Amino acid sequence: MRDLHYSNSVWRYLVIIRKSVIILVSCIISIALLSSLAVANDFTIAIMQDKAGEAKKFHFLLEYMNSKGLHARFITARNYPTAANMFAAGKVDAMFSGSGIAGSFIIKGLAYPVVRPVSKDGWSTYWAVVLAPKGSAKFDNNSSYFKNKKVIFGSLASSGEFFFRSIPGSAAAAGAELKAPSHGSAINALGHGRADIAIVKNRVWDKMKEDYPDLIKVGEDKGANPNSTLIASRKSDPAIAAKVKSVLLALTSDNSALAMKAKNALGILGYIETTEKDFKHTLSLLKSAGVTKDFNFKF
Repeated sequence: MRDLHYSNSVWRYLVIIRKSVIILVSCIISIALLSSLAVANDFTIAIMQDKAGEAKKFHFLLEYMNSKGLHARFITARNYPTAANMFAAGKVDAMFSGSGIAGSFIIKGLAYPVVRPVSKDGWSTYWAVVLAPKGSAKFDNNSSYFKNKKVIFGSLASSGEFFFRSIPGSAAAAGAELKAPSHGSAINALGHGRADIAIVKNRVWDKMKEDYPDLIKVGEDKGANPNSTLIASRKSDPAIAAKVKSVLLALTSDNSALAMKAKNALGILGYIETTEKDFKHTLSLLKSAGVTKDFNFKF
């Protein structure tokens, strides 16, 4: 009898262990499925960080987006070419982008514009300005202006390299092409005599010109480009991209504490819808610079 009791006890014990193992395995499978679903639903957004800490200003925006049920993640890129390559390789679903990169992806058929921010001063576009030391002649929109001069600009920026290359013969005329990691560093290089001409974003020049009294604007682009547009990859889930768009558009009228933190950190009033029509001038500029569907983000 004792042997029978012992056998029954062992059997019950084995049954309990078996059930526990089944439950444990089920839990592991469930966690794995939930984790893979979370990864599948992640919406990765690249942001350009041309100087240390620049990406921190997006922290509250990310928090705001995820508070609305999104699974957004930000990935930083150190410059425009790096961000472009990440996007082209499918490593991100979207990107807050300069108009030069955004327009290039539109021409290549790889992306479409979603929204762009409106600054606290009410602007959402920008254009290129040509800077030179005081006393320089006015820019005549002709390549001969660059003859034998060191020209500095942001690589792959619509208010930099793309504007420069949109002027026929500019590359052949220039004495040297210097590529800066940011518009501000281009202005700084010109101000310290390391270049003869700088082509930069007008909004950056407006903020910095008081610090460089020996520099003047000698010319500018004739059209405007959308600023810091969020572009979505054609490979990304359109339903998730649409939800991201809806959340960002709603930020404008949201006065909650988190919404205000996001807007204040970025210095914006909110976001407005942006379409390919808003890139009319940009696309014309890029095509003049030689951007085609085969463009590989370097000249």
